[in-house]
Amino acid sequence: MLKAFLTKLIRHGALTVRIGDQSFRVGEADAPPELSATMVIRDAWTALRIGLNPFLCFGEAYVDGTMVPEDGDLWQLLKVIGINLGDRPLRHRPGLMQGLRRLLPGMSPSASRRNVAHHYDLSDRLYRLFLDKDMQYSCAYFERPDVGLDAAQAAKKAHIAAKLNLRPGMSVLDIGCGWGGMALHLARAHNAEVTGVTLSNEQFDVAVARSFAAQLESQVKFQLKDYRHVEGRFDRIVSVGMFEHVGQANFATYFRTVAERLNDDGVALIHTIGRRGEFGGRNQWINKYIFPGGYIPSLSQITQAAEEAGLWITDVESLRLHYAETLKAWRERFQAHRDEVREIYDERFCRMWEFYLASCEMSFRYGDMMVYQVQVARRVDALPVTRDYMMAPAAEPSAVELLKMRASEVKKGVPGVVQPIGQGKTRPEERDRAARIEPF
Repeated sequence: MLKAFLTKLIRHGALTVRIGDQSFRVGEADAPPELSATMVIRDAWTALRIGLNPFLCFGEAYVDGTMVPEDGDLWQLLKVIGINLGDRPLRHRPGLMQGLRRLLPGMSPSASRRNVAHHYDLSDRLYRLFLDKDMQYSCAYFERPDVGLDAAQAAKKAHIAAKLNLRPGMSVLDIGCGWGGMALHLARAHNAEVTGVTLSNEQFDVAVARSFAAQLESQVKFQLKDYRHVEGRFDRIVSVGMFEHVGQANFATYFRTVAERLNDDGVALIHTIGRRGEFGGRNQWINKYIFPGGYIPSLSQITQAAEEAGLWITDVESLRLHYAETLKAWRERFQAHRDEVREIYDERFCRMWEFYLASCEMSFRYGDMMVYQVQVARRVDALPVTRDYMMAPAAEPSAVELLKMRASEVKKGVPGVVQPIGQGKTRPEERDRAARIEPF
């Protein structure tokens, strides 16, 4: 069964499979080494499970150690598989489960909180080991092939800020604010008044601490809150890497909330993972082990939901391969710190995250995955009629400015944490929380 599946799949390159004392090879007889790989399966039961459900059990077998790439090169194995998966025809009709998902009730706030906690409430020590210095956990923007991850993530923030067409003093809602990097950038570089919301306790604590460290706690407010419970209206809304966690049944609710929270001349920028084709979908292994409840939308699903909410689609950009390069950087950094990750968790966790980062890179490099930046507005005339305003984004703080910020922190006498100013503007519990968390 496994051989039949792989024989049909592997048309480019070659894959050798060893099961006990048996082996077989599929693909091109003269495939070069760079397009060849070997995997060793420990027993016939594992081979049967992979043959029956490869999109779930292949990853499970790697995590369990019952399937290993020869010489331990997981990326080489996934590369051979990926270049062949990319040749599969796109699905242009919704499957039964896709149709049912849209009819089923959307995720409740409590279910959303549980799903977020599964991934984002892991130790922030883990994320500090492989993310950039600002802890941007979403697709970076590589303006040139030779830029590093930190510069690419800074460029991503500037690129998004430019699309928001901000003016000083504007109010911004950051839906799914993560560890606060985007919100703090918009406040620092554009003098915006930002409200960031997240369902992750870990991210919330760090974001609050960072706002104090930057002396921006009166300008940037973070809330541990579901986006559906936010009140008030805003000039701008930004949402980076959150829409893919909403779930198909909640698409209408999401964009209706965006429309209701925007002022009449408001603008929103939605940055999300997307899938090429008429319909999106979900990855069985990722959904079970990494991001429960997630759903990767197609562009048509995004735009349909936005238009049904009464919003204008004012700009769309497809970031092709940017996430592949981002994931490559994360994968390499994770591997460089693998021993430290094992100290925090265990060997099985390391294998799980190796597979997660490498398989996602494969999907963005060879598959039908990409990132969409969709700009929407309540009014057709809310933005200039040309894209010129997007072409000159404000720069990140200079090295001198960053050094001055750090010197200010040291002067306050608290290692890594600036004591809050404007005591009457912040609740005591927030000040206490900031003092307990070490920002970065």
